[in-house]
Amino acid sequence: MPMHVAAYIEQHPGSPQTVKQHLAAIKMLFDYLVISQVVPVNPAAPVKGPTHVVKRGKTPVLNVDDARKLLGSIPTNSLQGLRDRALISVMLFSFARISAVLGMRVSDFYENGRRHWFRFLEKGGKHHEVPVHHKAQDYVIEYLEAARIKPWELLFQTFRSENPTGRSISRIEAYSMVRRRAAVAGICAPVGCHSFRATGITNYLEHGGTLETAQKIAAHESPRTTKLYDRRDDQLTLDEIERISF
Repeated sequence: MPMHVAAYIEQHPGSPQTVKQHLAAIKMLFDYLVISQVVPVNPAAPVKGPTHVVKRGKTPVLNVDDARKLLGSIPTNSLQGLRDRALISVMLFSFARISAVLGMRVSDFYENGRRHWFRFLEKGGKHHEVPVHHKAQDYVIEYLEAARIKPWELLFQTFRSENPTGRSISRIEAYSMVRRRAAVAGICAPVGCHSFRATGITNYLEHGGTLETAQKIAAHESPRTTKLYDRRDDQLTLDEIERISF
């Protein structure tokens, strides 16, 4: 009954974000049970979650110099180095989620006319295609020429003794790689894979891009979600604070 779901939500020890996520999962479960004629109504439907409004994302964002320093600091005398540079560039220049990037196969990097395109499998099983930035294109081609991976194989694989294993990098392995590469580049900010999504969107908007187009590139359902990645106001706020002088 609704009171049981409400009681569970009231005593939930998690953060507001976690509580809202768990309530959404319960509602989806009972929606499925209603459709399957297991229960007559969804008891979670009238239950409200905690109020949680987010107007600014918390993902660390790199500035232009740090992003260039990171890409330039990765040694390219090994397959791992070429792979890591290509992987970071795909996230940075296409605003793609790490899960979508790691799920790519070589055939998802394809020619369309004179340019290459990326094909991503995003949330909800949606296929999303975007043109490839020339720098990301160069990095991926250089990596593929060295790795010699077949078109039907996974694009970003693990390696053993400089030989591809056929297994995709896990999200945890990708995160560890990003943290390691950032530390070598002297970047102190706690950047992760999602930082490149926010960095790319912010840089695009700083150079005259529109929020609507950024939304399309990032495959967001709502422009409000894209706005969370826009950190242009951060520098403006810092500049204004520095006006204070004692």
